[in-house]
Amino acid sequence: MSVVESLNDTMGAAFIGMAVAGFLLGLSFLQAYIYFSEQHDTLVVRSLVGLVVSFDFVHQALISHTVYYYLILNYGDPSALGLVVWSLLAEVIFNGFTAFCVQSFLTWKIWRLSNSNMWVTGVVAALVLAEFGCVIAFGIIALVRVRTFADLATDLKGLSITVNAIAAAGDVLIAGILTWLLQTSKTGFQRSDTMLNKLTIFAVNTGALTSLFAVASLISILAAPNTFIYITFFFCMGRLYTNSLLASLNARKKIRNGGDNVHTTTGHNFSFQSKSFTKPSSFISFGSKRQQEISIQIDTTQELRAQDYSRSCTMSKQNEEYELGGSSTGNISRADIDSTVDIPVLPSEAHFNAV
Repeated sequence: MSVVESLNDTMGAAFIGMAVAGFLLGLSFLQAYIYFSEQHDTLVVRSLVGLVVSFDFVHQALISHTVYYYLILNYGDPSALGLVVWSLLAEVIFNGFTAFCVQSFLTWKIWRLSNSNMWVTGVVAALVLAEFGCVIAFGIIALVRVRTFADLATDLKGLSITVNAIAAAGDVLIAGILTWLLQTSKTGFQRSDTMLNKLTIFAVNTGALTSLFAVASLISILAAPNTFIYITFFFCMGRLYTNSLLASLNARKKIRNGGDNVHTTTGHNFSFQSKSFTKPSSFISFGSKRQQEISIQIDTTQELRAQDYSRSCTMSKQNEEYELGGSSTGNISRADIDSTVDIPVLPSEAHFNAV
C-alpha cells in the first residue's frame, strides 16, 4: 500500500470524522441554546444537558488535537504515524461519558413508563453499565500501556469490538422497549394516540442513528482493522447521543400542541345542552357579550372496579379540553348541563414526558 493510500484510510478518515463531529457539535450548541431558553425542566435534567454538551466540547478539543498532531505538528514525518498520541486515547473516555449520561436518562424513562418494572429496567441498566465499564477499561488500559498502533491492535482490539457490539445492542434494546411501552399505552382516544405515535418516532430515532454508527464502526474494525475508518464513525457517536436527547426534549411542546389540535374522540361526537349559566370565576372569563365557543379544561378521574378481581386500579388524573358550542353569554354552572357523558381518561402523564 502506498503512503497516499495509507493516509487516505488513516489520517484522512480521522480528519473526516473530526469535521463531521464538529458540525454535529454546532447543532448540539444550537439545540442546547433553544433548550435552556424555552424549557423549564428540573435541575437534574438541566444539569444532564449541561454535562453532555460539556463532554462533547472536551471530546471535540481532543480529536482536534489528534488530527493537528499528526497532520500539522508532524507533517512529513512518517515515523510519527506509527505512534499513538494521548488525546486519541483520552477521547474514548469522554465519548463514553456522553453515551452513559444519555442512556442512563433513557433507562430512567423506561423505569417510569414500565411502572418500575425491575426486570425490563434491569436488563437495560446492565447493558448500559457494561458498555460504560468497557469504555473506561479501554481508556485506562490504553493510556497506561499503549504506545504504538501495533500495541493498540494487539492488546485492545477485542475490547474495542466488545464496546461497539454492546453499544449497538443497548441502543437497539432501549429504542425497542420504549416503542413497545408507548404503543401498548394506547387508549383508542385520538389525541393521546397521536401524541404517543410522535413520541414513538423520537424513541426510535434516538436509538436508530447511534445503533447504525455503532454497527458501522464494528463492521469497519472487523473488515478493515489496519485503517481508521472505524474512527470516522466513533468520533461522531457522542454527538448523535447529545443531538437525539436535545431533539426529543425540545420537541415535547410541539408534540403536546399537536395532540391538542385533535378534537375528535374515536368517531363519537359529544354534545352538551345548556340552559341558564352561573359563571365560576376560576374557569371562564368573558371579554364581550357575543356568542362564542368556550373551551373548558376538565379534570377527570375514572375508577374501574371489577367484581372478579380482588383489587381495583385507579387511573391517573389527566386534563382534556372539550369545546362547548353555541353557549350564550352569561354564567355557567355544572348543574345546568343536561347531558351526562363518559369522558375517556388519558394515560399517565409519564407517557407524554417520555423521549
